[in-house]
Amino acid sequence: MNIKSVLFVCTANICRSPMAEALLRARLQKEQPDWREWQVESAGTWALDGEMAARYSRQVMAERSLDISGHRGRTVSAELLKRFNLVLTMEPGQKEALQIEFPGIADRVYLLSEMGGTVTTVDDPYGRAVEAYQQTAEKIDQMLARGMQRIVALASGEK
Repeated sequence: MNIKSVLFVCTANICRSPMAEALLRARLQKEQPDWREWQVESAGTWALDGEMAARYSRQVMAERSLDISGHRGRTVSAELLKRFNLVLTMEPGQKEALQIEFPGIADRVYLLSEMGGTVTTVDDPYGRAVEAYQQTAEKIDQMLARGMQRIVALASGEK
């Protein structure tokens, strides 16, 4: 059994990356017969370990029938990163920071948008209105849809 693995990384691991994790899991269940073999998780570059997902992140995912109420934030570490074939960040600075701090995994770190062939930042909705979270979730979901073929390949360990 070939485990396919994706780690989403944002800043605090309470808004964007938990939503991306939930959205990818939902998409995998619909599109990938082997979805149970996938390892999909999230972390943050500056996370407060144990912090719940932001209220609006939970609300927006619930609107899509996805439950992230059990999510707890955690910080990226070398130990965590080495378990994943693919690491997807929300911002160029996060990608660059991970590649510099963890050079052993630099070739596995990409922007989420790169999976669909673009270089676009997923802005942090933290502290903004619920509509910003809805827009962020939709942007992430569209990026996942556009990049699914490449995500599947890279999550499998292909180069």
